[in-house]
Formats: sequence, structure tokens, C-alpha cells
Amino acid sequence: MTDPVSTPGGHRRSLRRVAGRVAGVLGVLWGAATLTFIAQHVMPTDPVLAILGGAGAKPTPEQVAAVRVQYGLDRPVLEQYADYLTGLLHGDLGTSYSRKQPVADIIAQQVGPTLTLTAVALVAAWIVAVAVTLLTAHRHRAVAALGSGLETFLAALPQYWLGIVLLVIFAFHLHVLPVVGDGGLEGLVLPALTLALPLAGFLGQVTRDEFSVAMEQPFAVSARARGMSDWGVRWRHALRHAVLPGLTLSGWALGSLFSTAVIVETIFVRPGLGRVLVDAVVAHDMPVVVGVTLFVAAVYVVANLVVNVAFTRVDPRLRRADR
Repeated sequence: MTDPVSTPGGHRRSLRRVAGRVAGVLGVLWGAATLTFIAQHVMPTDPVLAILGGAGAKPTPEQVAAVRVQYGLDRPVLEQYADYLTGLLHGDLGTSYSRKQPVADIIAQQVGPTLTLTAVALVAAWIVAVAVTLLTAHRHRAVAALGSGLETFLAALPQYWLGIVLLVIFAFHLHVLPVVGDGGLEGLVLPALTLALPLAGFLGQVTRDEFSVAMEQPFAVSARARGMSDWGVRWRHALRHAVLPGLTLSGWALGSLFSTAVIVETIFVRPGLGRVLVDAVVAHDMPVVVGVTLFVAAVYVVANLVVNVAFTRVDPRLRRADR
């Protein structure tokens, strides 16, 4: 049978879907850019003071006027907004008030550790969620309740509290892992677990229900009737259908992990965008705050776009949803 996606009409529909998703991504990024611009201008702190050395600085009126002209702060707000959007289209996020470096360069220098932490945490969360689901879902009532209770407990853990607890237990008392989180692979364990365990609870909760439904579907019953083991049915058939809601949540999780990396990188003294953002907030360095915020928003929307595409790879039947 001809795949509807391979027909001319299918190609056009696919292009329209892609165009719609790209337009949605651009709209979200424009909204995030506009909100951060507004936030930058309603802040009570004068950016000139941050540029000239912080709240304790006592610049002369001539210095203040010169800085306003240099940074375009003396121009009407709409002109500043137009220049701001034009700069973003060209990849210009502005210049840091405190570091005197382009914000894009600062992000490029610090994004590596944050991306590594986020990726490891997401993989670890999926490993924990899948393991708990395979071992406890659709089994004896007591075992299923134990797994469900564990997922609820993990999902309710505050990450800042969990990070401190893990630090106290494994670094201060047991001395099996380093206190500072930038010491190679060992230093990545506790920060990644701090992010991964609560996320694993959420992933497990949305995967468990779909997994139980899949175990009762005709394809699972048929596989068992053909002699396939219970573990084989779980791993080869039910899990594939159960991960779709989790994939949706993973798109949101990447943005969430980037946000909570601020807490984790501070607790474990890790380099990364989180530490940069905290330092920028303390120094009232709004270009860096805006730049990091926009970068996180971009990661969030791109991740969700990738997840939407991944749906058709996990379950090809979704390609025919828009026929």
C-alpha cells in the first residue's frame, strides 16, 4: 500500500506541518525576546550604574551621559526595541555590562558544562523511569503500588533540598564523591542525580498508565499467545507504545532542566550557564540575563520541535494522523 506521506499531497501536508511548527517556534522566540526586553526596561536598577561599576559607583553626569549615548540608552524605547530585534536576528545578544564581553561569547564558553549536565540527567531520568516501569507496572497489586508510590515520591522531591541531601550523604559523610561538581565524571554524578531523580518520577508516572494499557492490547495478547515471555512483551512491544507521553514530557523537561541547572550548579559549584546567570543577576548585568533567558527559551522550543518529529519515528502510524 502506498504511504500517504510519499504522495504529492502527503508531501504538501508534511511541508505545511513543518512550516506551522517553525512559525510557532519563531513566535515563541519573538514573545520571549519581547518579554525580556520589557523586563530589562522596567527594572528599577539604572543600567548605567551597572555598566560603570555597580550600585556603589558614583559617576559624574558627563560619564552617565556618555554611557547612555554609547549604549543607545538615550534613544526612544521603540528605536531601542527595533535595534534589539535586529541584533538578535544577526546573533548579537549585546555586551555584558560587567565582563565587557559579547554575551554570545559568554554563553558559548559556558554552555558546554550545562549541556553535558542536562543530557546526562535526562538519560539517567529515562533509565530510572523505564527500569521502575518495567519492573513494577502491570504486576501484582502490591508491586505496582510500590512502583507508583516511588514515582510519586521522586516527583515530589524539591531539587534544591535533594541536592543538599545527596551532598551531605555522599560527599561529607561517606566521602565517595567529590564536593565540587566540576571534577570530571565523578563530579557529575551528584548534580546529574539531583536533576534526574525528580524528573524520573514524572516520566514514570506518565509512562506507567500507557504501559498498563499497552499490556492489554491485542498485539501484546497475541505475542504472549505465540509463546513470547512476559519480559519480551514488556520490552519489545508495550514499552514502545508507552514512551510516547514521556517523549512529550522530555521536550518540556529539557527547558526545565536548563532552568533548574541554576540551582544545581550553585550548590555543587559547577561552571555553566546557571552560575553565569546567578552572577549576572547579582551584578544587575541585564544583557547576560536576557541572553541566557533567550537561549534557554530557544533550547525549549527546539527540543519540543525535535520531539514532535521523533513521534513519527517511534510510531509511524502518526504520519497518517493528518490524512
